[in-house]
Amino acid sequence: MPEAPTVTCPFSTRADAIGAPDPQRARMRETGALVQAEAPAGGPVWIVTDADLAREVLTDTRFAKDTALAPPHWDARAAGLEPTAAEQLSVTTVDGEAHGRLRRAFAPLFGAARMRAAYPRMRAVAERLLARLGPGEVDLVQDFTTRYPLAVLCDLLTIPDEHVDSAMRACRLMHTDYPDHVGQAMAAFADLATAALDGGGPADELAARMPPGSTRRDLHYQVFTLLFAGQLTTDLTIGFLVARLLGDPAAPADDDELVRDTLRRHPPAPFTLWRFTSTELDLAGTRLPANAPVLVDIKGVNESGGDLTFGAGPHYCIGAQLAQLELRALVETLRTHYSGARLTTPFDDLRHSGPGGIMGSRLHALPVVLR
Repeated sequence: MPEAPTVTCPFSTRADAIGAPDPQRARMRETGALVQAEAPAGGPVWIVTDADLAREVLTDTRFAKDTALAPPHWDARAAGLEPTAAEQLSVTTVDGEAHGRLRRAFAPLFGAARMRAAYPRMRAVAERLLARLGPGEVDLVQDFTTRYPLAVLCDLLTIPDEHVDSAMRACRLMHTDYPDHVGQAMAAFADLATAALDGGGPADELAARMPPGSTRRDLHYQVFTLLFAGQLTTDLTIGFLVARLLGDPAAPADDDELVRDTLRRHPPAPFTLWRFTSTELDLAGTRLPANAPVLVDIKGVNESGGDLTFGAGPHYCIGAQLAQLELRALVETLRTHYSGARLTTPFDDLRHSGPGGIMGSRLHALPVVLR
């Protein structure tokens, strides 16, 4: 059986203009529906570039999330690995019925009615944070794009505002020097999770629905994961969204479509989280060994007309509706209260890059005048 064709490393940190196409992803799609590359932590990784094959992988239980299946030589920090399922119960690393039980515990926190009811609060957070920026030129990447999702999450989880600043400082370190300061960022989010558990409210609801036998440590980790993933998803998208709203002549006029289109073009996660084959298997004419690391190229699939921004199958992002409403609330706030807002740098001159690995890309700067 033939091997998957090999491509050059797709995990680069090169800086690109905001509207520039990604030739590397186009080359990967042209090379094959399944390609092989060098993983950031060493050794081979197989990358799915085709939308139909991607959905097949994302719904096939033989592609497992448990990081215990990762190559033993991988450095967990370099690869961005969570603890194994045996070490820590997590909605992002368990599969099957255990995963289903955890999702059912989370689901009421993100139900459609609850999210719609929270929408005015999201708008209020956006209004409050934008109002404090002042009348002159401001760089939204310096403060707002990170602070806004943190403030929304803290509001939803009844975490006191004073905790936001410490998390902000940790996030700035992570943005500046990834992965060296990831540990500090993780510690700050762990402190936020502790504050959420101490404050009652939604955290108490989640505690009451956790699977039998769950510990407080398990509950703490679920809240930590919610906070970390919820912040990162919208932080990386906000810059692109505001830039398109204020400076992209091709941006959709409808708020919801602008949010959807920006998430498709600039997904916060360009690749899925790691999956590993639980057994030897055939995929797209290639024989993969057991424990083979597999990624889906979300950004590439989206560029070719698909939409896997929030994944598919059992692990479809549980906070997708929260992220989309949070972004829509910001767009509506800017249109309503800052109709004269403008970029002070031409849209096409804005640049972005990612830290490499499977992490997403963010704008280097977003200078605007709001009034």
